[in-house]
Amino acid sequence: MEVATLVTKPVLQIDRVVIRLAGDSGDGMQLTGDRFTAETASFGNDLSTLPNFPAEIRAPAGTLPGVSSFQLHFADHDIMTPGDAPDVLVAMNPAALRANLGDLPRGKTIIANADEFAGRSLTKVGYTVNPLEDDSLADYQLISVPLTSLTLEALKDSGLGKKEAERAKNMFALGLLSWMYNRPTEGTIAFLEKRFAAKPEIAESNVTAFRAGYNYGDTTEAFAVSYEIKPAEMPPGVYRNINGNLALAYGLIAAAKSSGLPLFLGAYPITPASDILHELSKHKSFGVRTFQAEDEIAGVGAALGASFGGALGVTTTSGPGVALKGETIGLAVSMELPLVVVDVQRGGPSTGLPTKTEQADLLMAMFGRNGESPVPIVAPRSPSDCFDAALEAVRIATTYMTPVFLLSDGYLANGSEPWLLPKSADLPDLRRPFVTEPNGPDGEFLPYQRDQATLARPWAVPGTTGLQHRLGGLEKSDGAGEINYEPANHDYMVRTRQAKVDRIADSLPPTEVDDPTGAARVLVLGWGSTYGPIGAACRRLRADGLEIAQAHLRHLNPFPSDLGPVLKRYERVVVPEMNLGQLALLLRAEYLVDIVGYNQVRGLPFRAAELAHVLHGVITEVTTATEGSVEATASEHRSEERARSGASAEPTDMTEVMR
Repeated sequence: MEVATLVTKPVLQIDRVVIRLAGDSGDGMQLTGDRFTAETASFGNDLSTLPNFPAEIRAPAGTLPGVSSFQLHFADHDIMTPGDAPDVLVAMNPAALRANLGDLPRGKTIIANADEFAGRSLTKVGYTVNPLEDDSLADYQLISVPLTSLTLEALKDSGLGKKEAERAKNMFALGLLSWMYNRPTEGTIAFLEKRFAAKPEIAESNVTAFRAGYNYGDTTEAFAVSYEIKPAEMPPGVYRNINGNLALAYGLIAAAKSSGLPLFLGAYPITPASDILHELSKHKSFGVRTFQAEDEIAGVGAALGASFGGALGVTTTSGPGVALKGETIGLAVSMELPLVVVDVQRGGPSTGLPTKTEQADLLMAMFGRNGESPVPIVAPRSPSDCFDAALEAVRIATTYMTPVFLLSDGYLANGSEPWLLPKSADLPDLRRPFVTEPNGPDGEFLPYQRDQATLARPWAVPGTTGLQHRLGGLEKSDGAGEINYEPANHDYMVRTRQAKVDRIADSLPPTEVDDPTGAARVLVLGWGSTYGPIGAACRRLRADGLEIAQAHLRHLNPFPSDLGPVLKRYERVVVPEMNLGQLALLLRAEYLVDIVGYNQVRGLPFRAAELAHVLHGVITEVTTATEGSVEATASEHRSEERARSGASAEPTDMTEVMR
């Protein structure tokens, strides 16, 4: 009798891959991407993600505006971006294919849900013939998989109706991808069982579809190999996958504990900042109080009131909310109370692009209030860095008694990466004692008496015996704090508040410049979420043998004390921004440096390859200009030599002419 042998498919080792999942808003692409990311993080790969979804809760099904996607880049080495373009596109319907095909390089892989490529689904997005069946995708590795019908077949005994069973097709796709890239499965199964614990039949159907997708990859002839990406080498410690909003929420909690202050969040829900409110509301055990206000103005007013009462007052919002909060932020400047204003920037103006990213609120944070009302500004550079940026914002707010802007953005808020959990002992000590005794020479309380090092006024909890004082928006006299309209006093108070913000620069570390050989003549300077694309672009240029220096700003007001000399060390300074040049404007005004701006406002982060091309052009321009200058100097020298020797100023020898 002939014995059958088990044929094991080969496993191909690769160092990195970029996968994009795309489908309707209701297809569960974000959930699928989150689960694949979680298993990738648990496996130990370095990773970076880019969720991209419509602003509507449920955009029109099968249309281009309704396409939702999730991109994941993971590798066995350190990476900095979610990838410029996918290596694998999973298209759940024709709209997903049409919306994303332009980003897919030739030769890369398309996994298409063949069941959806028929009838109105095709014509709705402009296909006259099925692209899976003609030659239009011949330049790609096309794998047609009937995801919907395979899911229905797997769940035929589940007792679910056809519509409910179809909803599990994203789990079938997740199972298939988990097989393709040798991802762990236990975590996803446990997640599904917990998520749908109240509906066991739904939990079971999703787990069944997930396992069916995994087994399909293992048995079908459509996939000849699977892939393995080894864990990345990282510093030892405990890691978890984290997105920017979650890291920011944890940073605020850690700052509250380090400062010994109760945390109060006054906020109105707004995309993409709402998740911070949702997360903080879960942590009452850490002394966190959250107040979902009726509007943005009430949210910031309550947060400022909490600061007056001795709490760590925080308000979270996006650009439209900052516009509404402006008057109260100005009041915080006048009252000189600590307040953290988190602005998770999105595309504007007005309602703009609620689910897309942008960096266009910098000038509003700097100047978007009446009168001279300076406010410090801090910006995180990556999703995990939002934790440290929150600590820094609280340090500045409580040390200098001032409101502080923390400028995150949609890319950081929703994107994720591995985060090395810090040890409690390594967190900064942010305790700042309240004043408890009168501080005046005659036993009175002077609410605007200033610390000589920081120019901060004392922080007194209302109700403390002997420390009665009045705060408000009317100008106060320095020291005693009574209302004072005198011109000289107002001039003095305006300058003092500005000097207080300027003095923050004394506490900032030196600007870190990544210039490996010290021979670079071009510096690329970024802020916020441009850190990853800039870093990836610089790596590409250095791999090609070019010299480029990189620096990144966390503090945008005030700038670090040494920034001016740093900028003047380089012949060109390039500032890429997701706006029309707001930081470049500030740098030109402050340092009189001819900044080269590179600007995009597409609602998406920069592509590293694109940045590398632009920077390569600047390096070439600097090199060419210098060579031209050297040649001009040499020509002048030759003319001078001829003049001294009595020769004609014009060369007559053909060799000299050609030179």
